[in-house]
Amino acid sequence: MAELAALEDPKMRAVNEKHGDDHGVNLGKLRAIAKRLKTQQELSVELWDTGDTAARLLALLICRPKVFTAGELDTMLREAPVPKVNDWLVNYVVKKSTHAEELRQAWFFDPDPVVAASGWALTSERVVKKPEGLDLPGLLDIIEAQMKPAPERLQWAMNFALAQIGIENPELRARALEIGERLEVLKDYPTPPNCTSPFAPAWINEIVRRRELVG
Repeated sequence: MAELAALEDPKMRAVNEKHGDDHGVNLGKLRAIAKRLKTQQELSVELWDTGDTAARLLALLICRPKVFTAGELDTMLREAPVPKVNDWLVNYVVKKSTHAEELRQAWFFDPDPVVAASGWALTSERVVKKPEGLDLPGLLDIIEAQMKPAPERLQWAMNFALAQIGIENPELRARALEIGERLEVLKDYPTPPNCTSPFAPAWINEIVRRRELVG
């Protein structure tokens, strides 16, 4: 904890706090500490229990994802609303656990929009890697009806799913594009040069274009 505290940068914290992340530790330096520590499940649990954001991020890098029960992962998600912690928990731990599908279904319709967003993130993973059994037209129905008024984190997750459905499924691409164009979610989102816009139609068209060029 003292080592993490020594890495705290007030300027970085100010930038991170604009995105809801209450820490000022350079993530590259945090990853270097994790590389040095390697996997240590007991230390990971102790770091998580501090409640400190930088400590929790480090905990997620040195834990054993398959050790956690579904209940433990559910509790961790609900007590970790900080965006970066939430993102790393889902991507680095839940997706690698044996409970990812169980939690995807449990979280998908949760009344807490942050929890529901995690369910949508896991659904996007399935759209790309294991779409068998998913009702993709049904997902588009939900996105069409609920994405526009959804809270920001949930809206982003739905938008990501919309883009992935359009990219991965040529037969649904026209409908995904039409939904994106009509709802205009993230249409005016500021995008740096040489970066792909998160606006779903622009995103879908750009990735499809790149794939066609490659193959």
